[in-house]
Amino acid sequence: MLKELIRENRSRRRFYQEHAIGHETLTDLIDLARLSPSAANLQPLRHILSCDPKINEQIFSCLGWAAYIKDWPGPKEGERPSAYIVVMQDSHLSNDYIAYDCGIAAQSILLGAVEKGLGGCMIASVNRKKLAAIIDAPSEYKILLVIALGRSRETALIEEMDADGNVRYWRDETGVHHVPKRNIEDIITRSYVP
Repeated sequence: MLKELIRENRSRRRFYQEHAIGHETLTDLIDLARLSPSAANLQPLRHILSCDPKINEQIFSCLGWAAYIKDWPGPKEGERPSAYIVVMQDSHLSNDYIAYDCGIAAQSILLGAVEKGLGGCMIASVNRKKLAAIIDAPSEYKILLVIALGRSRETALIEEMDADGNVRYWRDETGVHHVPKRNIEDIITRSYVP
């Protein structure tokens, strides 16, 4: 079951925008992040949630989408996320392991979204200054990334990586998103077994 959730948890970038996501669903996803491990148990992450279409439009304007797909500016109207979670670091509780906490929390959120029949995408290409003003982020909070959420409108497939080692994801002529993954033999450097 967990492996299937992870396989389904691809970066989704096109959504059924009209499919509303409620505040309760977003709160449930944040609860998964809250329950996740945190380095030194400092729990420095803070979140701003939006399922408001007007605020979502403003958040959308701060985001960069799919850097490997050069001729695609991002989802068009009608395909945009229904909700966003802005993940931030409380600088008063900061630690050297914030990237680990952020990654663990984001993965928990996205796996929870998949379990609920949703898709999402972690976006680190963010105009942070503009976004902070839009969401009125407290000055002691540093924006780490934005998680876009919605009912997925696209198919994403895991592909075996070619021998050339190209990691770039791509879309075929039908719009299917292909994600190359390294073979298990390529990522295990050594095994010690009795």
